[in-house]
Amino acid sequence: MSKYRNGEIWGFEREIDNSSRSGEVVLGVDGGATSTVCVCMPYVLDAEIDVELESLPVISRAVAGCSNHNSVGEAAARGTLEQVIAEALLKSGSSRGDVRAICLGVSGVNEPKDQERILNWLRHIFPGLVNLYVYNDAVAALASGTMGKLHGCVLISGTGSISYGLTEDGDEVRAGGGGPVLGDWGSGYGIAAQALTAILRAHDGRGPETMLSTSILQALGLSSPDNIIGWTYADSSWARIAALGPVVVSCAEAGDEIANKILVEAVEELAACVKAVVKKLHLGGDGSCSFPIVMVGGVLQANKKWDIENEIMRRIWQAYPNAFSIRPKVEPAVGAALVARNLLLKESKTKPASNKKSSKDGLNSSPVTVFKDRAAAQISLCPRTLAGN
Repeated sequence: MSKYRNGEIWGFEREIDNSSRSGEVVLGVDGGATSTVCVCMPYVLDAEIDVELESLPVISRAVAGCSNHNSVGEAAARGTLEQVIAEALLKSGSSRGDVRAICLGVSGVNEPKDQERILNWLRHIFPGLVNLYVYNDAVAALASGTMGKLHGCVLISGTGSISYGLTEDGDEVRAGGGGPVLGDWGSGYGIAAQALTAILRAHDGRGPETMLSTSILQALGLSSPDNIIGWTYADSSWARIAALGPVVVSCAEAGDEIANKILVEAVEELAACVKAVVKKLHLGGDGSCSFPIVMVGGVLQANKKWDIENEIMRRIWQAYPNAFSIRPKVEPAVGAALVARNLLLKESKTKPASNKKSSKDGLNSSPVTVFKDRAAAQISLCPRTLAGN
């Protein structure tokens, strides 16, 4: 939906049937390098949300392209966000006037200026009184496991990798996430890039022979390691290199020492990212406090013999024995919508009834807990200690 019939993206609002309106709603947006998803959910002040997938009250869902301004430019990113938000509202039978709050988790939001840029876009889209929350997309991933509670740590390892943590009082820390050029060695790209390097080293005599040579050449349809350099630089997409990650896992499970070493190093890197975040935020207190680690991304999926997630947790438990892993039960866009709902719900309980939104548009606000699942019930907030004490 690039434009409405009359050329205005919001033209549909003039034709909404008031009898079929959804009432007050909240929106959640997950904006990544590949696609952007927006979901629309009802805002019910006093009702708790059942966390069972089949009963989550998602009214509508819309999908558009990339919304990372670093990848496609500001104009395209802004257009994508407006498009996906408008389509979600159109499908739900709602208008902008029905929106109480919107939470965006968008890749490329790394500094306050990035947040402010997107907030300005949203203020243009929503000229009325709407609570606006903007975070990095890792926050939406965290919320997809904690059902909207912004406390804990998320580890993402897919094409790229990052660890991100948040506390109840709004402190946040990240580790990794520098992209292919600056690292991300625990990611699918990092694993596959090291495998390609190992093949070249074996071919020219700098390194030992490895099963990776035969397996990856076969997967790529190449006849010789000499062809790998040309294949690698023929396309700038990092994802096509990351797609070789499962081949590395298969070789490791078949007993290849080089492939196994690559995975061990990836595990060490990812565990180090999580522990760095936890230490800076004091999530584990003195080591005895429990906290969630949301595991997201294809690299962390269990395989026949190699369970990367479990290997990471084994290393984390050495320092933080009460940490526990969570797999997302909902998609990140739903997690973002739950963040919007929770933040709005908390504000409604702590402030006198008012139609005025925060002058900070809800940035750095603390959400309330909306939990029913067993794992989440394990969370106990620990007193924070000053570094060095």
